Amino acid sequence: MEQKSLTALISAFSRAYHALNNEVTIFNDSLARDLLTDEEFNQIAKNMSNGIGFFNPSFVGEPEQALRWVVDNQLSPSPLGRAAFAEKSLEWAVRTGTEQYLIWGAGYDTFAYRQPLWAKALQIFEVDHPATARDKQERLKSAGIVIPDNVHYIEADFTKGTWKKEMQNHNSFNSDKISCCSILGVAYYLSKESFESVISSISSIVAKGSSIIFDYPDENSYTEKAGERTKKQFMLAGVANEKMLACYSYSDIEQLLSAHEFLIYEHLEPQGITEQYFALYNEANPKNQMSAFDNTNYCLAVKQ
Repeated sequence: MEQKSLTALISAFSRAYHALNNEVTIFNDSLARDLLTDEEFNQIAKNMSNGIGFFNPSFVGEPEQALRWVVDNQLSPSPLGRAAFAEKSLEWAVRTGTEQYLIWGAGYDTFAYRQPLWAKALQIFEVDHPATARDKQERLKSAGIVIPDNVHYIEADFTKGTWKKEMQNHNSFNSDKISCCSILGVAYYLSKESFESVISSISSIVAKGSSIIFDYPDENSYTEKAGERTKKQFMLAGVANEKMLACYSYSDIEQLLSAHEFLIYEHLEPQGITEQYFALYNEANPKNQMSAFDNTNYCLAVKQ
């Protein structure tokens, strides 16, 4: 709560790097680079390139090749894949009656500032920690990016549920209208009790037919069965003082959602994510193949 999120900045860097260095993309975030200063972008790039010995001890190559390896293998798969999944799901939701888009843990997400035509009628709410939300607004201003009239900010502490009352009292939010709620990159950093509290609170303020989109770590994430990338990500999050706290089986998620009136509509594991969202990129980039992150699943659920 006292400082902007380091993991959110690194996610923005990875989306920016991917957009700048590929003609065929998994997800094209055309504004992510504008939210980072040159100093930040270059410093993150340098740190990641210098960290190749941690990520891939056997790597041999130039610094730029090392950076590409770290970004493509460690940094980008999660933010790119889940953003592509979320925006595809949101488009489907809008075409079937959704009028509000609620983004929990918005970080430096740029959807609200590059809205496609199909999103113009939405009311968009970004829900995040005050420090990150305020920092983002300053970055938008510095970049000359105009905040659209349909974009609103809700300050939140996810462990205390302080956002709920503010959302309900906001004059642009209508609990009777169908909402789509994205909760990307959040489940990792909350206890199971706090994450369930978020789902419960969302269910209590959104209409029937509303949807939630989220990614979550599977039950092997913080065990010896986890993939090597997951083990390194867990270590990095701890160093950034953003420790990962919980993981879930499919049954855990199904039961949690059902308890709060949501049924799973779509569920993807790493292989399915790679096949659906990484295939075109991999076909165009045979020397820089990417795959969905180990031990990470995506879920779309609808309130009954």
